[in-house]
Amino acid sequence: MKHFIFLLPLYIASFLFCQGGSLVLDPPYSGTIFIDPDIITENDLSTFLEAPYAGQGVRTMYDRRVNDWITVTAYLFNASFNDGLTCEIQVNPEFSSSDSAFIEAEKYGIEIGRLPPTLRLDVETVWIHKGIQPFGGGNNNILIHVGQALNYINDGILEETLVHEAAHTSLDAYHSGSSGWLSAQTMDGEFISTYARDFPDREDIAESFLPYLAIRYRSDRIDQQTYDIITETIPNRIQYFDDQSFDMYPINNLGIKDKYSINNYSIQQNYPNPFNPITMLEFNIPLKCIVNITIYDLIGKKVKTLLNQTQNAGQRSIIWDATDDYGQPVSAGIYLYQIKAGQYVSTKKMVLLK
Repeated sequence: MKHFIFLLPLYIASFLFCQGGSLVLDPPYSGTIFIDPDIITENDLSTFLEAPYAGQGVRTMYDRRVNDWITVTAYLFNASFNDGLTCEIQVNPEFSSSDSAFIEAEKYGIEIGRLPPTLRLDVETVWIHKGIQPFGGGNNNILIHVGQALNYINDGILEETLVHEAAHTSLDAYHSGSSGWLSAQTMDGEFISTYARDFPDREDIAESFLPYLAIRYRSDRIDQQTYDIITETIPNRIQYFDDQSFDMYPINNLGIKDKYSINNYSIQQNYPNPFNPITMLEFNIPLKCIVNITIYDLIGKKVKTLLNQTQNAGQRSIIWDATDDYGQPVSAGIYLYQIKAGQYVSTKKMVLLK
């Protein structure tokens, strides 16, 4: 479960005078990744399928720690997603082994798989480094520094940050200079965040897309005040996004790409299986209800409660990192995972390798 964060200024009622002398409101947010930590969560469906190791190869990657391009012999992983998109995940050799690099590639492959195809369409590579520097988008790439990723995870905004960066990668080139977008900016007359206002050519698309996603596809996860602020501040930008007919799977949990009927309870075989040390469990519930997913060993002893909370109807996914309820790694072997949702109960086996 994500933890809420408290940032100021979240909503500002002060005023500024623009150069022309007209009175306008300050933007309501400093940055939109902080609006709400539950717009996309680690429990939401991911389209990620696999990222098998493809060996090492010489790659040129950008590293914010030196603010420059570096050429390294990176660990390479070919990530694929169930909507047919692919990308190469390039992991800095500082992670010292292909096994360590695989953990990072799979972890962030799963998270990137929570983004809709609209945001992944131009993502050809993912760069993964150590360090606490900010993420980056553009260059047909998403840049990740894993130390900073931990900060985003602790604040509950990892997925929201990936939306922002992927918008740079897959939307900016097509929309930021278009006549329709520029017209929407003019008609709205204000910006959703100070970050968008201060860098309108570079940041307005990325800053506006996450709020759009929130009010169109995750309105049940934000409060009424947030919904009203977004729709009143950028109504014409929202209409512009609506007019693009973006492919928002799996955010919308609809369409022919869905693997399960929305009318049935189900839990799928974990993937990958066998695994080491991360695996993903996908499940579907047709009604809002309390969902419990628990891991057991073969003699029936509880190992870890993965989930025990109310979930909205739809497809969801959750990750098990092969640790117990105390955060300690568990030994290799066969484990059982069981879902209870309403009157539905199902148990499946999975294999952990070490």
